[in-house]
Amino acid sequence: MCVACYVDAATKDKIIAYNAEFHKVTKSPFGKNDQIGMLNLIDGESRSAILSRADASKVFDLSVDHFIGMPGWFGAGDQPYQIWMTHTPAGEIVADSMNKGIEANTLVAYSGDGISMYTHCGTHIDTLNHFGYNGKIFNDYSAKDHLGSRSWNVAGPELHPPIFARGVMLDVAALHGVDVLPPSHAIGEDDLKGCLAHQNIKLNLGDVVLIRTGQMRLWPDMAFVANTPGINREGAEFLAKNGAIMIGADNLTVEQTPTPDPINFFPVHTYLLAEAGVPLLEMINLEEMSEARCYEFAFFGACIKLRGATGAPMRPVAMPLSN
Repeated sequence: MCVACYVDAATKDKIIAYNAEFHKVTKSPFGKNDQIGMLNLIDGESRSAILSRADASKVFDLSVDHFIGMPGWFGAGDQPYQIWMTHTPAGEIVADSMNKGIEANTLVAYSGDGISMYTHCGTHIDTLNHFGYNGKIFNDYSAKDHLGSRSWNVAGPELHPPIFARGVMLDVAALHGVDVLPPSHAIGEDDLKGCLAHQNIKLNLGDVVLIRTGQMRLWPDMAFVANTPGINREGAEFLAKNGAIMIGADNLTVEQTPTPDPINFFPVHTYLLAEAGVPLLEMINLEEMSEARCYEFAFFGACIKLRGATGAPMRPVAMPLSN
């Protein structure tokens, strides 16, 4: 469907997308036990290379806050974010939950809380067990053999390494001269190539690619969740075949919604996760970087190690690159 424009023959051997077949899960070139896909390209040499260029005098925080009433993906009936107090100073004086007595509880003002949320809430990663085809996920792991009553026993976020990599932001909204792309705008290969040319940068093997649609201008209004502009399968193939190890966006789903595909309701998720072995990063805030026109940067991020989950919160940050 699309042709990579920067990848030579030797590099293709390291890119899972070149082994992909349409609507089939891909067996990993990194071995039968591989559960992290393109993140295998992160190693000591790549981490050292990006750390040596990072300018720590400026840090961009790419995450959003979690709060009651925040926008999120509730299309399949999953619970919204909730937080509640489990202990309060006044409550402990009455309840004395640790049997310390009124004098101690009056002196020590103890507060505690709990949260409940869908694992795909706020700024978060999607792991390779999140979507697949016909009961299987990336690297031919089947639900029959690897999905228990509570979670998958493969491909969870606990296996993801902390990500230190070159990051590239493709500001598609700015390319089109708008604050926010129109609802359901499909970002394909032409938009992505146009962005690279406009910003005078290129993609490299091992990049984290972040796409700005401008949707964060709508945050936290619930309009953020409706009819999102995002990449289509053609755009996803272009980025995967150019060696991206993770693809993210400032919207709810990374991909265009609703999809025009009559059968596959999340064609980009299924392609990137099951065919190309590329995890996703959703709901990232790129507004400050857009204002600074910071298109190339050092990306740092680590997700919470929720064993077997299909996603996990992440607090990614970016630093400009020194010359």
